Amino acid sequence: MNQGKAADCTGCQERDGYNPAMPQSQRIRPLPDLLVSQIAAGEVVERPASVIKELLENSLDAGARSIEVQLSEGGVRLMRIADDGGGIARDDLPLALARHATSKIASLEDLEHVASLGFRGEALASIAAVARVTLTSRTIDAAADGTKGSHAWRIGNDLKLQPAALSKGTVIEVADLYYNTPARRKFLKTDATEYAHCHEVLRRMALARPEVAFSLAHNGDLKQRLVATDLRRRTQELLGPEFFSQARTLDAAAGDLRLTGFAALPAYSRSSRDEQYFFVNGRFVRDKLLAHAVRQAYEDILHGSRHPAYVLFLELDPAGVDVNVHPAKTEVRFREARGIHQFVVHALQRALAAPLGQTPVSSEAFPNSGSYPAANWRSPQQRTLTMAEPVTQAYFAMSRNALDSTFPAQQSTSGAAEDNGDPSMPLGYALAQLHGVYILAQNAHGLVLVDMHAAHERILYEKLKNALAEKPPVQALLIPAIFTASAVEQATAEEHGATLERLGFQLAAAGPQQLTVRALPALLASAAIVDLVRALLADLKEFPATQVIETQRNQLLATMACHGAVRAHRSLSIPEMNALLREMETTERADQCNHGRPTWTQLSMADLDRMFLRGR
Repeated sequence: MNQGKAADCTGCQERDGYNPAMPQSQRIRPLPDLLVSQIAAGEVVERPASVIKELLENSLDAGARSIEVQLSEGGVRLMRIADDGGGIARDDLPLALARHATSKIASLEDLEHVASLGFRGEALASIAAVARVTLTSRTIDAAADGTKGSHAWRIGNDLKLQPAALSKGTVIEVADLYYNTPARRKFLKTDATEYAHCHEVLRRMALARPEVAFSLAHNGDLKQRLVATDLRRRTQELLGPEFFSQARTLDAAAGDLRLTGFAALPAYSRSSRDEQYFFVNGRFVRDKLLAHAVRQAYEDILHGSRHPAYVLFLELDPAGVDVNVHPAKTEVRFREARGIHQFVVHALQRALAAPLGQTPVSSEAFPNSGSYPAANWRSPQQRTLTMAEPVTQAYFAMSRNALDSTFPAQQSTSGAAEDNGDPSMPLGYALAQLHGVYILAQNAHGLVLVDMHAAHERILYEKLKNALAEKPPVQALLIPAIFTASAVEQATAEEHGATLERLGFQLAAAGPQQLTVRALPALLASAAIVDLVRALLADLKEFPATQVIETQRNQLLATMACHGAVRAHRSLSIPEMNALLREMETTERADQCNHGRPTWTQLSMADLDRMFLRGR
C-alpha cells in the first residue's frame, strides 16, 4: 500500500517536471546579477583598450572639450580618464554603474535615431563587474552653484556615495582589471602590447573629434598631447606629413550622404591595414561593405598585396544606419546598402582619378550607379570604336595606331624652351631621354622623371576601358553551360537578375538544383564559365554591387595595354615625349601604372640644391 502510494507520488512528480535523476546544475534558474554582468563583460571588455574606448565615448557624449588618459602597466593595473564634460548628478551616480541604465535613449524610436556614441547602458556595469571602479563627478550646475553641498561625489563598486573634491567634469579610475576573473587575465598580452592597443583607440577618437584636446600618459610619462584643432592639422599630427603629402582631399555629397576626409595615393600604400580609419556619423567602424567599396575604388591603381591608407568620414541620417548590431558598436548595418556602396566607390574613384597636379574638393552629387562621362581627349580611333566590332579586332586596330595617336607629328619641337610655369602643364616640357627608359622634363618646380612605358601603359589602359564602358558586347553560347547550383546560388541569381543582365550574363533555372548560362560578356568568352559565374554569385550574395566581372575584364585590358605600350629602349623625339606628357596630364589615374607603381616623380630645385650642397 505504501509502495503504491510512493509510486503514485513519483508519477505525479514526473508529470510536474521533477526528475530525481536530473542533476541540480541542469535545473533552469535565474543567474545572479554579478554573473550576468561578468558574462556581458566578456563581449564588451575584451582588453584595457575596450575599457578606454567605452569611457572615452562617455566623455565625448558628455560634451568634454579636454580629456586626460593615464595608464599604468598597459592599463591592466590602472586606467584613469578625466574629462571636463557635463558631469553626473549625485542621485544618478548609483544608476551609472547599474546595468541597462542610460541617459542616451528612452524608447525604440530613440534607438532607431541614436546619434550618441554610447546608448546601451552596459559598459560601466560590465567594467565594474571585472575591475575595481571609482567614479567621481561634479555637474556643471553644481560647479557654478558654489553653495554648501554642491561639491563633487564619489562612488565605487560598493555603491556608497561619498563627498569628493573635483572642480568639474568626471574622473573614472579602473584598477586591477580581471582581478576576480583570473582566467580572463591570462589572455592579456604584455604591457607594451596592451598600451599600444590603448594608444590606437585614443588615435581613433582624436581623429573623430579634432576639436577636443587629448593627453595620454603611461607609467607616469606623458606620451602624447593633442591640442584642440581642425581635422587637417589633427590628421597630419597623427598620421604624419608623409601621409598628408600623398593624400587627396574628399568632400562629396549626394542627398543626405556626405563623404569627407583624406585618401592617400597608391605611392603611400601600406603592407597592413594600420592606417585605415572609417567613421560613420563620428563612430569608428570596421564594416565589410565600406571596406569592399574602398578596395574597389583602389582596384585599378593599387597592387593586390598592398593596402590603401585613408581617413574617411561618412555622414548620413542616423535612421539610415543601424548601430545596434554588436556590443562593441564597431559593426553597423545600412538600410540603403547598395546606394551607400556605390556612393563611396564613385566619390573615391573621382578623387583618386583627378588630373595630375590637382587635389579635387567636390560637393556635387554622385549617381548611385553608372559611370562618369568619358574624357574629351579620346582619339579618333576610340570615338569610332563600336561594340558591334569584335573586341580583339578593335583592340589590335587601336594598338597599331596607339603610338601615332599618342605622339602627333605636329607637336612643337621647342616645347622645352616655352614657359614651363603653366599650371595646365604640371609635367612641364621634355628635355631628354635617359637610356631609352625615362623621360627627363622641366617644370616650374624643378626636374620631372617619367617612366615612359608605365605612363603609356596607363594611357592605353584607360582608353580601352572607356571604349568598353558603354555596354559590354554579349556573346550567346551555342551550347548553354549547365551546372549544379545550391539553393543560395539560385536565390541570388533570381534576386540579382537585372544586375546580371546589365553585366552581360543571361542565367536561368534549368531544374530544381541547376542553373544554365545562355550568354556572357564577349571579352570573357574564353574564361572558365562555371567558375566565373560561381564567383560572381558569391560576390553578389555578400555585397550589393560586384566587381568580379570588372576585375576579370580589366585584367585582360591591362595585359593588352601592357603589350601595346611603347617599349623600353625605344628612342623618342622631343615632340613625342612632350605628346606623352600632355596625354598623362589629361588621363585619369596617370600617377600610377596598372600595377600600382608610380609613373613619374618630382625633384624640386631645393632637392637638387641639397644634393649638390648648394648654399653651404
